[in-house]
Amino acid sequence: MGNTPLNVSALRDRLHHLASREGISQWDLGASRSNSASVQVDRGEAKQLKASQRSSITVRVWNQQGLVGITSTSDLSESGLEKALMGAHQASAFGNSDEVPHFSPLANAPTEPLDRPLKDSEGIQSLLKHLLEAEKELLSRHPAIETVPYNGLNEGSSERIYLNSDGALRQAQRTQASLYLFARAEEQGRKPRSGGAVRLALGSTDLDLKGCIDEAAERTISHLNYRPIDTGRYLVCFTPEAFLDLISAFSSMFNARAVLDGVSLSKPDTIGQQLAVPFFNLIDNGLHPAHVGAMPFDGEGTPTRALRLIGDGHLESFLHSEATARKFGVQPTGHAGLGAKVSVGPDWFEVHRSEGCRPPADHLDHRKTQDSFVMIESLNALHAGVKASQGSFSLPFDGWLVKGGERISVEAATVAGDIRELLRSIVQIEADPIVTHEGVCPHVWVDGLAITGEA
Repeated sequence: MGNTPLNVSALRDRLHHLASREGISQWDLGASRSNSASVQVDRGEAKQLKASQRSSITVRVWNQQGLVGITSTSDLSESGLEKALMGAHQASAFGNSDEVPHFSPLANAPTEPLDRPLKDSEGIQSLLKHLLEAEKELLSRHPAIETVPYNGLNEGSSERIYLNSDGALRQAQRTQASLYLFARAEEQGRKPRSGGAVRLALGSTDLDLKGCIDEAAERTISHLNYRPIDTGRYLVCFTPEAFLDLISAFSSMFNARAVLDGVSLSKPDTIGQQLAVPFFNLIDNGLHPAHVGAMPFDGEGTPTRALRLIGDGHLESFLHSEATARKFGVQPTGHAGLGAKVSVGPDWFEVHRSEGCRPPADHLDHRKTQDSFVMIESLNALHAGVKASQGSFSLPFDGWLVKGGERISVEAATVAGDIRELLRSIVQIEADPIVTHEGVCPHVWVDGLAITGEA
C-alpha cells in the first residue's frame, strides 16, 4: 500500500478545534485519496507509463440559520483544511434554503466488515514486463491478430473517510488492480474484427492474465468469419456483461435523485409496480464478495448494504441519499456521493431468477440449445444510443447468429427496443450466475427483439 492511512482522529480533532474557534457548530467532511500506476504497450514497446496521486476533500458547514456552504479542495494540509472550512462557512450565507442537506441518520451506524486484504504493489517496471508478455502471447494466438491497440495494466490504492460534528468517524482503504486487452484482427479483403477482455483483482499479482489473454483471443478469432444478418425480430441471448451494461445504462430507473428531478422512467409512486417478468430479480450489492472495489460506506457515511431493487418482477426500492430518503420517508441506502449536489448511483448489480420458478423457456441454454438465436456479446455506443429518460435504445453490437449450435459472427447490426418491453419479454434466466468485472449475472434470453442488419 503506497499510502500511509490518514490519522482521522487527529483530523477530526483539528476540524473540531477550528470549527469551535469560528463558532461553527455543525460541519462534515468527506475525503478520498488514491495512488495508482499504469502502463500501456504498443508492439513490444512501452507506450505509456504513468503514476498519479489524487486527493479530494469536500467540507460542508451549516450556519446559524441552517443554511449550508460547501467547499472542495485537494489540499489536506492544516492550512488547506482551515481555508476549506472558512470558505464553506462564508459560502453558507448564500446557501439554498429550498434544499438543505442533513447528516445521514445512519452516519454513526455500524458497518459490515469487509474481507478485502490490502495487497502490495508490484511496481511499474513489473507491470510493464507482464503487459509486454501478455501482448506478445495474444499476438501469437492467430496470424490475423496484428495489433492489440487498446491495452492497460493498472494497480493502485485508495482511501475514503467521512467525519462530522456529531461524532461520525469512518475510514476505509482498498487496493485494486485491472487488466484489459483488446485485440484487432485483419485479413485481406475482409473488414477488421476485434474482441477484448477485462480482469479485476485486489492486487496485480492476483490478476488472471492467462484467462484475459484466452478470452480476448477467443473473442477476436470467433469474429473472423462473419456474415451479414437479415433485419427482423429474433430470440436473443445476452451475455452477462452485455445485459449488465444495458441495465446500468438505464439505472436512472432506480435512482431517487433522477426520479425527483423528473429525468427517470420511474415516478415516486412506481414502487410496487410490476416492471419485469415475475421471475426476475435485481439487487444492488456493493458488499458482494467478488466486488473488488467495495467500500463499507458511501460519501455521506451511510453503511453500504445489499438492496433489492426488483423482486419477483416488482420494483421494490430506489437508491437513496440522505436528502432523497428524507423526501420519500425512508432510510438512506448507502448510494450517495458527496459534492456540491449530492449524487446517487449504483454500486454493483446482481441478477438472478426467483427460486422455484420455471421461466417459460427453461430449456434454453446458450451452450447446447439447437434453437436459432442471436448471441449479443457486447453493446457499443451506450452513451449515444440510450435515451434513459424515455426508455428507448438503439445500439450497435458484437455477437453471433447461432443455428444448430453453429456460431456465425454478425458482420454489423443494431439492436433496438424499449427497456420496459425488454424486461417484460425475458423468457429465460439461466441458472448459472457468472461473475464479471461489472457485477454478477447469468445469460439472459429475450424474445422478439428488433435487429437491423447493415444494408
